[in-house]
Formats: sequence, structure tokens, C-alpha cells
Amino acid sequence: MIHLNGTVKHVKILKSSERPLVFFKLDDTNCLIASHSLNFLADAAEGTKIAVAGEYNSRKQFVVRKYAVIGKPQIVIEFEKSLYPKRNK
Repeated sequence: MIHLNGTVKHVKILKSSERPLVFFKLDDTNCLIASHSLNFLADAAEGTKIAVAGEYNSRKQFVVRKYAVIGKPQIVIEFEKSLYPKRNK
């Protein structure tokens, strides 16, 4: 498996189904993710730093098998910006 690090530049849903196919650019590398793509959409947005592991296909697109967000995931950032009041403990 090949490991890459970088910043997500562009995110696009190519195929919408129960397991969507998502295209994104990691710096200058074209990447595709199908497994865990819904989690990826919740975790990563443009400008997010991530580390990915996978392989290149015949079209020289990097097919992602595993990914990890470096820093806070996007869903946590959105939750912290929420207008809802904080829960009292």
C-alpha cells in the first residue's frame, strides 16, 4: 500500500448510491474513495489535512482504502460552531 499526506482541494460525488463514489484532489493527486465514503464526506472538507493509504488504478487515480484526518474532523468543527446551547452537566 502507498501512503500519501496532503490537503483536500476539491470534493465531488461521482455516483450516488448506497455506497457513493467520491472524487477529491489531494494536493495534485486525483483520488477516489468508495469504501467509507459517507464517513469521508462527514470528516473531510476542502482545506482539511488528511493521510491516505491505497493504490493507483490503470487511469493513474489513487484509490483510497484507508484515510485519517489530521486535526479535527469537519463534523466536530461544525458541532462546535453550533448555535444550540451547551449541555449542563
